[in-house]
Amino acid sequence: MNSTNIIEILAYTIPSIITGGVAYFLFQAHFKDQQKTRRWLIQRDNQKIALPLRLQAYERMALFMERINPSQLVVRINPISDNKNDYENYIIAHIEQEFEHNIAQQIYISDQCWAVILTAKNAIIQMIRAAAKNKKVNNADELRTFVISELLEKNAPNNTALAFIKNEIAELW
Repeated sequence: MNSTNIIEILAYTIPSIITGGVAYFLFQAHFKDQQKTRRWLIQRDNQKIALPLRLQAYERMALFMERINPSQLVVRINPISDNKNDYENYIIAHIEQEFEHNIAQQIYISDQCWAVILTAKNAIIQMIRAAAKNKKVNNADELRTFVISELLEKNAPNNTALAFIKNEIAELW
């Protein structure tokens, strides 16, 4: 083979290699773009399904916060006996039961919101325990009165959690 043949082969080969390389990169870019578009469409369709579920979860957690409001709890839940410790345990059992009923909602709400809800629930339980340990409280009726009067002076923890839930829902729009 002489140099003219080699130059002639290179003259045909180099442009075809360049054209093949450009075509390869263009097809790769096109396929990546198509894949991103498909992912975006799937995500958009999933959001149509997920948004109502998320809103329902926030709604249920707002209802949970309302139901464990200490002033509403002591009005709604009548003492089973005159013993303040029995009544304290009965109220806490109701709070825990409500919580367990709504525990699955955590998968639809943010971790930060879930932490605020847990903190509010635990703070309410601690508040009821502290009220039951107070020396002025001798029976279940006095515990009810003490919890209600204490809330008039302080902001209930569930109100803070409700405000947080409302802010998160506002961010969804």
